[in-house]
Amino acid sequence: MSAARVAVGTVELHLPDVGSLKGKRQVLKGLKDKLRQRFEISVAEVDHHDAWQRATLAVACVSGDSRHANEVISKALDYIEDNVDGYVTDIQVEIL
Repeated sequence: MSAARVAVGTVELHLPDVGSLKGKRQVLKGLKDKLRQRFEISVAEVDHHDAWQRATLAVACVSGDSRHANEVISKALDYIEDNVDGYVTDIQVEIL
């Protein structure tokens, strides 16, 4: 039996057009739903819960192959950069 590999990416976002926590939740919910559907990954908001215009999302992929897990997370992070109504201020990827 081979060991499972987990790739975890975190992305910090600046959402300048959001004017409330409700607006932020709406933007993030749509983005998270699209990521889950398109890449079959886990997605969660992990920081800046009470800030209107900041968010940190974590995305995770489990695979038997670390290269595959890393590729999926990299594509998901690229998707976020291309489709978020705001700016990416930081990205980190880790293979566990």
